[in-house]
Amino acid sequence: MKKYLGVDFGEARTGLAVSDSLGLMAHGIGTVKTGGFANLIQVIKEKLAEYSINSIVVGNPVNMNGSVGEKSGVIQMLAERIKMELGVEVILFDERCTTMTAHKILNETDTRGKKRKAVIDTLAAEIILQNYLDSISKL
Repeated sequence: MKKYLGVDFGEARTGLAVSDSLGLMAHGIGTVKTGGFANLIQVIKEKLAEYSINSIVVGNPVNMNGSVGEKSGVIQMLAERIKMELGVEVILFDERCTTMTAHKILNETDTRGKKRKAVIDTLAAEIILQNYLDSISKL
């Protein structure tokens, strides 16, 4: 069975999530200070070993009209570096509205202040990965 790592890339912080061993449920595992591609790829490499990951799902920030912007280009470069350096499958997955969904969930749970900032990126990674898992379970 495949295990996945979900990645919500951000310039300051990157949220991470992993799938369960059945590939059905995503679970947030925290954030890391991005610190550039090299630092992030090192952290991803550690998570691959720690969680026995087979594939990585990276949120791709597609514009609402379906076009790709500058940030999507950065994500595509990150995905290529991960593939080259770690030799693992990287799937770009449309992340439209995931941050809005994460904010909505945090509003509903009345999560505010520093606590909110600490979990928003992890929750976004979890939503990206869960949406991907749901999409492949329908195949």
